[in-house]
Amino acid sequence: MSDQTSFQRAMAELDALHAEDPRQVEADGRVLPHELWHAGRMSAWLERVVEAPGELVQIAVRSQHLQRWLVPRSEYPEGRVGYLTWRRDQGKRAGETTAQVMEAAGYSAEEAAEVSRMIRKQGLGRDPGTQAVEDCACLVFLENYFADFSKQVEHDHLVRIVQMTWKKMSPRAHELALQLPMSAEARTVVEEALAG
Repeated sequence: MSDQTSFQRAMAELDALHAEDPRQVEADGRVLPHELWHAGRMSAWLERVVEAPGELVQIAVRSQHLQRWLVPRSEYPEGRVGYLTWRRDQGKRAGETTAQVMEAAGYSAEEAAEVSRMIRKQGLGRDPGTQAVEDCACLVFLENYFADFSKQVEHDHLVRIVQMTWKKMSPRAHELALQLPMSAEARTVVEEALAG
């Protein structure tokens, strides 16, 4: 273990935490803990969003949903305010836990704090690391959750959600999002959102 780098130690520990998720998902013929699968999708998108991302960005992207299952959305009030409060609290908790893992793996407190800030999405639109986290999160949502989500939400509200999501994404993420395979219904919503 001592011959591992700080990065390798941190990523291994974060993936061990991801693997504790009791929810399961089947992907590529394997059954995985949902959060470990989600973290893998985040990292896969990062490879396409950012050319040669640094270690800190890789850790932030991998940790964005860290142990999210521990505090279900249902524990917060319904509606936008409840959702935003839940999301803020999740980001704070994931950032703190990731920072602890990083320091235990040998990173400085400053490096750990920088990753925690990215996970909390501070500096969105100004900080490249934070933008990478947001871009990957949006792309994972559009790729994996949008089709099911769109069946649960009223059409006009869905269009507004796509518009808000799009505003948070970089031009590179826009380009990648438009290449995603989508159902005819989903593509119609996206086209309407972008035309609006």
